[in-house]
Amino acid sequence: MHKNLLALPLLAALATACNSSPTAADAAAKPDLLRAALDTTVAPGDDFFSYANGTWIKNHPIPASESNAGIGIEVQKEIYARLRETSIEAAKASAAAGSNQQKIGDFWAVGIDSVKADKLGAMPIKAELDRIAAMKTVAEVPAVVAHEIQLGVRALIGPRVGQDDKNSDKMAMYLYQSGLGLPNRDYYFNTDNRTKGVRRAYVRHVASTFKLLGQDSTAANANAARVMALETSLAKSSRKLEALRDPYKNYNKMTVAQLGKLTPGIDWQTWFGQLGAPRVDTVIVGQPEFYQTVGQLLKTKPVEDWKAYLTWQVARGFAPTLSRPFVDENFKFYGTTLSGAKAMRPRWKRVLDMQENALGDALGQLFVKEYFKPEAKARYDTLVKNVVASFAEHIKNVDWMSAPTKVVALDKLHKITPKVGYPDKWKDYSALTIDRSSLTANVMRANAWRYNYQLHKLGKPVDRTEWRMTPQTYNASYSTSNNEIVLPAAAFAIPTLLDADADDALVYGYAGASTIGHELTHGFDDEGSQYDAHGNLHEWWSKADRQRFNQRVAVIVKQFNGYTLLDSMHINGKATAGENIADLGGIVIGLDAFKKTKEYKEGKKVGGLTPLQRYFLGYALGWQEHDRDEALASQLLTDVHSPAQYRVNGPMADVPAFYEAFGVKPGQKLYLPDSARVKIW
Repeated sequence: MHKNLLALPLLAALATACNSSPTAADAAAKPDLLRAALDTTVAPGDDFFSYANGTWIKNHPIPASESNAGIGIEVQKEIYARLRETSIEAAKASAAAGSNQQKIGDFWAVGIDSVKADKLGAMPIKAELDRIAAMKTVAEVPAVVAHEIQLGVRALIGPRVGQDDKNSDKMAMYLYQSGLGLPNRDYYFNTDNRTKGVRRAYVRHVASTFKLLGQDSTAANANAARVMALETSLAKSSRKLEALRDPYKNYNKMTVAQLGKLTPGIDWQTWFGQLGAPRVDTVIVGQPEFYQTVGQLLKTKPVEDWKAYLTWQVARGFAPTLSRPFVDENFKFYGTTLSGAKAMRPRWKRVLDMQENALGDALGQLFVKEYFKPEAKARYDTLVKNVVASFAEHIKNVDWMSAPTKVVALDKLHKITPKVGYPDKWKDYSALTIDRSSLTANVMRANAWRYNYQLHKLGKPVDRTEWRMTPQTYNASYSTSNNEIVLPAAAFAIPTLLDADADDALVYGYAGASTIGHELTHGFDDEGSQYDAHGNLHEWWSKADRQRFNQRVAVIVKQFNGYTLLDSMHINGKATAGENIADLGGIVIGLDAFKKTKEYKEGKKVGGLTPLQRYFLGYALGWQEHDRDEALASQLLTDVHSPAQYRVNGPMADVPAFYEAFGVKPGQKLYLPDSARVKIW
């Protein structure tokens, strides 16, 4: 993935793109975004991230309602305003029943009605809580779990439908580890004071939520202990972050009968039927040891433990949609304890986020039409072609890959499908009912619609044209199974700057390197390189090529393992390897594409900066962000992306042209001797 942060975009910044790229002279006539962000008291060779973004960071403190301040927050501002305006208009309109406008309007109207939500209290989830309370035996647990999963509750197991990693033309049922209330297994076992404090706060939070549901203190505390004990058992058999990145070890295909032997006592055929997939005969199990534990727990844990666990999972899942006491308690833990936010975001923003999850394509159609003009799409289509051409040259010229493997690598590169801006066809929400009964009901129905939308793909041809992001998402991605890069319109948005006013140096650094080149490189990182041109998990490298590649990966893992933050926490070099490889690859590939532009060849300064300097600063602009300590600590444990500072400083230390652009010398903090620099692409 391109960004750590999933944000809604500043599409207006793309609305007035010119047919031709602006010249350096055009950029010079306007206030320079890159120059204004610089902190020239910092030497670029000591801390390029702070040099590039320091003044901007000093002038943009983290809002009380956020866990960070950065470019993602900035691009959200205008789009939130536009989404709000669109939703208000839709709520006032006499839209035809079943139309997208009706659904957008009704979702907004009931969502923003806090008075109604407070009157309803926990009533919107009462039927689900009653279903759980009515269980008499553990034998009833799977059916209840299946029902709640379809409503969006991540309870106990993790079924999903996706392309078969080893046969990308087929859709398969996957089972992954799931069911935890804390972000991942490390939160249950790490012994540092920060994580132990989170665990204590979590148990208090679970108990407080039970009290809001009407339990007395004794019952609430006892049930919180039950939840923590059961989740800890699940966490013990859950794999660590880095282990989840090995596609072979997380691909364990078996028949339903074989799955039953793995987990004696579980009737999987019946359970799949309850999940809405009665004809499943084969499943891909990501983490078999996790499902062995699920089987054991279903035999050893009493029904009261399961009632507590499932009650908690339902309450946790829908708390943000309920009355103010539930919303506040949920924010206290997940917003403040885990992320460090000091104040809750206003209700209208929270509703817009839920609306995006429920009706993202409906909103996307409205915004693309107005804010991503054909001229902007044409510019970025061309940029993609130029970066692909640069990558092809890099593949041809690397000295560690053999000629036969290069032929296959080039074939894979040229078969990567670029999806730029927005989809050609949109999701059809006609089967989704949205009304003004309650926000919770709408969220449940939207979750169920999404679940069934995915489930109905089983047994059908793979639709490789489908988009898995909305155009208003500030992110980008590479799909191993589809061998595609997805570049939503919002991925190119630059705060306060119209696309027509952005010079090529900035755009090639910001979009060409940190987005397009980054995502292309994912097809050839330590994980993506294990999939062939058709998206199948298959070794297409020679053993010697793979060995030489892995030697280079080991160097970048060691480099990032050496970065320490928050006194004692450090980056997990193995877990973040794919993203770090993609960052470095994006920079060097995007740079050679930029070197073919008129701006680079002319060499004229803009804002006192050379084209080469502006290119690297454009890249750094993509990571213009600072975070609260709590959010940073969470990222280090749960995210395969390195923190923003090291997504800039880390790869820059490996790029010779960076040394040239800023005169980096031995003795400066980022300086690495040539022999120690990572060289992959």
